[in-house]
Amino acid sequence: MAYWLLKSEPDAWSWDSQVAKGAKGEAWSGVRNHQAKLNLMKMKKGERAFFYHSNVGKAAVGIVEIIRERYPDPSTKPGEPWVVVDVKAVEPLPKPVTLDAIKAEPKLKAMVLVNNTRLSVQPVTDAQWKIVCKMGGL
Repeated sequence: MAYWLLKSEPDAWSWDSQVAKGAKGEAWSGVRNHQAKLNLMKMKKGERAFFYHSNVGKAAVGIVEIIRERYPDPSTKPGEPWVVVDVKAVEPLPKPVTLDAIKAEPKLKAMVLVNNTRLSVQPVTDAQWKIVCKMGGL
């Protein structure tokens, strides 16, 4: 199983917004970066991702599950190349894991978040997943 990190600005779509969608989840829409799109296209049903608040907070705050694999982004015109996946909230991190804390952990120096802070959809290795979960109190 692969792991991921999904970034959202909390004033546009917050962890609380995701939780409010319940088991039916919500499409992860609005991705307009080709590298991020390629990552969405690799996601499989049942995989997990950190829900990361960008800009305000800059922290992993929860875990979501991919509940539907890629399909055309309904917010785009027909024929445009953008895709979405549906995600549902699984659980909050008891302690948000900030970008500063991630950067301060030597074992996370190769994490995409540390080296490409602007990429909105990114892979997370098994080892990185375990470390961030532990840092977050899971």
